[in-house]
Amino acid sequence: MRLLITDPLSVVAEHDDVVSLRAEDESGGFGVLNGHADLLTTLALSVISWHHADGRVGYCAVRRGVLTVQGGREVLVATREAHLGDDLDALERTVLAGYRSQLDAERETRTASAKLRTRAIRQIVQALRASGTGGPELRP
Repeated sequence: MRLLITDPLSVVAEHDDVVSLRAEDESGGFGVLNGHADLLTTLALSVISWHHADGRVGYCAVRRGVLTVQGGREVLVATREAHLGDDLDALERTVLAGYRSQLDAERETRTASAKLRTRAIRQIVQALRASGTGGPELRP
């Protein structure tokens, strides 16, 4: 099978001799072999692993993404961020931990932003009520 992993800026991995692949989506881990049915799924924060025809193993940590199997002979992965590695434990320990930290920081930023917007809307409503030009009656 052909395996192609890309991020927005580059081709991270491209191999024509892959015999099997393991990945993880929101429902859990799954495998892909030559002849697999067409598939489109969103990947979880995880490590993709694959075996080459000569027995070598490859690993790539992905920060989510989309995996497509086409014609049973091509696996395409598009992700926001990917890191290749030779050591599965090291990828899981360092790269995935970094991805998780980034996701937590993004979540905190989104929460803080939502709170600021809510506060601003409340202040606008209070100012409109105080001036008497508030339009339709808003109830808390």
